[in-house]
Amino acid sequence: MKPAYFLMLLAFVLFYFLIELFDPFLKSIAVAALLTIATNSMFLRINSKVRNRAVSTTIFTLAMTALFFLPILYCIISFATFFNQVDQQHLIQNLTEIKTMVIGFFAEFSFLNDFINKISSSVDIGKTVQQLVSFSASLGKNSAKFMIDMILILIFFFFFTLFSNQIATYLKNIIPINNEDANILFNESSSVMSVVFYSILVTAIFQGFLFGVFLSSFGYDGLLLGVLYGFASLVPVIGGVIMWLPVALYEASTGTISNAIFIAVYSIIVISIIADTFIKPLIISYINKKIVKTPTKINSLIIFFAIVAGLGTFGFWGMIIGPAMVSLFVSTMQLLRKYIKEVETKSILQ
Repeated sequence: MKPAYFLMLLAFVLFYFLIELFDPFLKSIAVAALLTIATNSMFLRINSKVRNRAVSTTIFTLAMTALFFLPILYCIISFATFFNQVDQQHLIQNLTEIKTMVIGFFAEFSFLNDFINKISSSVDIGKTVQQLVSFSASLGKNSAKFMIDMILILIFFFFFTLFSNQIATYLKNIIPINNEDANILFNESSSVMSVVFYSILVTAIFQGFLFGVFLSSFGYDGLLLGVLYGFASLVPVIGGVIMWLPVALYEASTGTISNAIFIAVYSIIVISIIADTFIKPLIISYINKKIVKTPTKINSLIIFFAIVAGLGTFGFWGMIIGPAMVSLFVSTMQLLRKYIKEVETKSILQ
């Protein structure tokens, strides 16, 4: 056996066992690596001012902690407090009133009576409340796992950011393509991930701020609802409805119809139409031109479907993983087309 074949076989075997060894941490490692790539341009700006890579990495990791870890921790604590204090009988009464109100509203539309009666008869308020209580128990269990994953991601993110130059240089050297093509591959993928990450982050904070400030004027916990709306906005099309519709229905069930109308109209016109339809594209365009080093050339519709598919397949972090996989695939296809053209040109010349 030739030494090269032996080394390749050994490398494949060792790679398999490395995958087995790090299997529990693979998702955290992948997310941390993608976050490092997506935020590289921002980190370089901070590092150019601080001029100390270790300090810059620490500051940047703490900033990421404040953006992701602390809001999620606040939501978990708030939910735990709420479920511990919830009065099941009072909750059943409120849900029954909402059910009666909805049935009464649609009673005016006679052609919908059979459909509404069928739906209402299938809704068991008591069973729904019991499911909510069991959901709170599973929420606590899943929250602990999610927090552990977050801590691991932040740890890996710190070291990937600290040694990003060495890692990038090593990967470029072992990839069997020239440095120019390797830079194209990395830069295109990095640009797409940066645009997706920054645009999602900015719009989530912006829309969450608009919703939280408005709801605080009605006596709600504006910080909690703002954070929840920011995360809900990650779900395309129906994300905002998940938040404002239950609040509007609750206001209507308590008799304050005017508040319910104000909340619904504000959420639809100000947030969904003005902020999401008109302001969000401007934010993405600004990020693509000013913040990202190499503007992305991938169609925004492809990125949109990549986010949807990523969220459906990988959960919360799919918003980064989905576009990363698509951008890497598109970049690879572009390089493949380039190499095919070079081969065809050489064959013609010969």
